Amino acid sequence: MTTPAARPVVVRVVEDLDDREACFRVRKQVFVVEQGVPEEIEYDALDAHAVHVLAVREEDGAPLGTGRLLYGEVAAKKTGGDPAVGSLGRLAVLSEARGLGVGVALVRGIEDVARERGLSVVDLGAQVHAMGFYERLGYRAYGPVFDDAGIPHRSMRRSLRHRTGTGA
Repeated sequence: MTTPAARPVVVRVVEDLDDREACFRVRKQVFVVEQGVPEEIEYDALDAHAVHVLAVREEDGAPLGTGRLLYGEVAAKKTGGDPAVGSLGRLAVLSEARGLGVGVALVRGIEDVARERGLSVVDLGAQVHAMGFYERLGYRAYGPVFDDAGIPHRSMRRSLRHRTGTGA
């Protein structure tokens, strides 16, 4: 998968320890360092059950962003019990890569993984300031604002039947 950014970005499913560690480094920089999320709650038991994706710069393989998909029984606990709903989470893009289409490529990559696993809906908890990003990608908010790690979030959901919106 690539994006039409000035520097092409490749999104891949994490299959080895080096890529997994790169995902965790990106998450640490974005969530722990930049946003002040306590490190002990950033990494959780769900990481072991998730499909992780990593966005890298095509020219040199430098990590730019990451995200994860929960599905099956693990996701059903987060999404109301429906096994057809996956949970997108821990989407993080390094500051120097923002605005290059990396976030869009990650979301679309995670949606592709969800489709491959037979899911028909993706659910997520968006930081309130990022809701516009997800709305441009076809996600719709529902429910009240809630606190997650001291940051206001809102639940959002998108059907995977149609691929609409490209975002910014």
